[in-house]
Amino acid sequence: MLIKRNIMIFFRDKANVFFSLLAVLIIIVLYALFLGGVMEDSFAEIPGISPDSKEKLDVIAAGLILSGMAAVTAVTASQGALGVAVEDKNKAAKDFLTSPVSRSKTVLSYIAGSAACSAVMTFAALILSVGYIIVLGGNLPSLRETLMLITAFILSVLCGNSFVYFLSTFIKSASAFTAFSTVLGTLIGFIMGIYIPIGQLPEGVGWVIKCFPMSHAASMFKIAIIGDELTSAFPDENMRSEIYRIFGVNFNYGEFTSDFWFSALVLALFTFIFFGLSILSEKRKS
Repeated sequence: MLIKRNIMIFFRDKANVFFSLLAVLIIIVLYALFLGGVMEDSFAEIPGISPDSKEKLDVIAAGLILSGMAAVTAVTASQGALGVAVEDKNKAAKDFLTSPVSRSKTVLSYIAGSAACSAVMTFAALILSVGYIIVLGGNLPSLRETLMLITAFILSVLCGNSFVYFLSTFIKSASAFTAFSTVLGTLIGFIMGIYIPIGQLPEGVGWVIKCFPMSHAASMFKIAIIGDELTSAFPDENMRSEIYRIFGVNFNYGEFTSDFWFSALVLALFTFIFFGLSILSEKRKS
């Protein structure tokens, strides 16, 4: 019942749902206004691109930008849904404390409710992204790509939810949470290297992006959605590796280069870390 309550409160608040999607809307607007065109022109000037792939530059550009939508939504939707927990600290905290429901069940209801809301919103963003790319001329995901998308979807929702929940344990008022949500929703696209390719940023900023766990969610979606298109467009392995580095498809850590399954491991690991830290934070407050 508590989980259902939290889900219904989130979806009934239209303003909350809208601001949860603010970062996604920013990505769509920037893509439509100039990011897509600028990226297509950049690819067209690369000498190593396959001649047959020049007709699909719009597909590649859309795939690299819009694939980050699902990863961003996994964070911002969790953020919006967890606003219920912050509001309850001030409005309904005493009611819960005097009820027969244990504190642990109440906390789990917030986590499960926000995860469910995040899953619905993230799935919608993923379907929109893949659908738009197919309309542009991209290929339907193969069985392997579909399994990769499912893996990226599950891990991004879990890690995004645990990350936001951990941060929310330090916020006591609804106004502070609103300010936090606004800042995070605005910056998340930059932190994940979606607005500006990581290869065009200073090295220090690039390391921030590479070390932010949710950046790996965006990397996984890029590999699953547009990896085969990039392989066809850039048959030369060295050139393709450089494109992957510049656009954050893979991340370089010295001599080591991440791949899909390394990013999956990072998300799984940080999901446990953030949930563990959240439990410690809740115990400290208790």
